[in-house]
Amino acid sequence: MEKLTKREDQIMQIVWQLKTAFIRDIIAQLPEPKPHYNSVATIVKILVKKGVLQSKLLGNTHQYSPVAEFEEYRDNNLGNIKKKFFGNSFPKMMAYFAKEENLSEEELSELIEVIKSNKAKKS
Repeated sequence: MEKLTKREDQIMQIVWQLKTAFIRDIIAQLPEPKPHYNSVATIVKILVKKGVLQSKLLGNTHQYSPVAEFEEYRDNNLGNIKKKFFGNSFPKMMAYFAKEENLSEEELSELIEVIKSNKAKKS
C-alpha cells in the first residue's frame, strides 16, 4: 500500500470509520473550516488511483469504500516503521515507546502481561 499524505490519511480514517461514504459524508466529518467539495473530491480520486479506495456508481454519484481494512493498513505501516527506524527490532521499538511515553511501573507490568498473554495464545 502506498504511503498516504496527512490529508489522504485523514480522509481514509473517516472512510474506515463510516465503511462506505459519499464525498458529502466525508466533508461532514472533517473539522472546521470545511474544505471545498472539489478539494475533497480530488483527494478521493487520488486515493482511488492509489488503490486504497474503490468507488461504486449509485445513480449519478459515487460511493466510496476502503479496499483494505484499517488493521491491514496499520500493520503495514507499523512494520515499515519498525524496519526503517528500529532496525526491524520489535524490542527496540517497544523500548523507545516505553521511554517516550514515560510508562509507569504499573503500565510496564501491564504491557509485559499483554505480551506474555499473546505469546501463549500463539503457542
